[in-house]
Amino acid sequence: VRLQACGGGLVQAGGSLRVSCAASGGTFNRYAMGWFRQAPGKERHFVATISWNGDYTYYADSVKGRFTIFRDNAKNTVYLQMNSLKPEDTAVYFCAASRQPADWGGSVNLYDYWGQGTLVTVSS
Repeated sequence: VRLQACGGGLVQAGGSLRVSCAASGGTFNRYAMGWFRQAPGKERHFVATISWNGDYTYYADSVKGRFTIFRDNAKNTVYLQMNSLKPEDTAVYFCAASRQPADWGGSVNLYDYWGQGTLVTVSS
């Protein structure tokens, strides 16, 4: 499975940005999908996940109420809508796919395939 993330960029604090991740080479509608982020010099952290059919979503506390994960299985694409962005949201955002139908707790170890990441920079 190949994952291609895009949509990152520079945005002012309080602004919005949507990143997307297109999958190819696998059965997208069977995978749970997740977004993770990694700030410079820091570990990779969970952001959000969505089940194979979109019925279940789960967010890190730091983004809850500001970010929304959703997917379009017909387009083999998962999205992360980011609103009310803060400078601390600055990071490389990675999408990931799990062969499990859902990720109930945001575990990085559950994911089998990873995209290359897209940089999101939030200026103050």
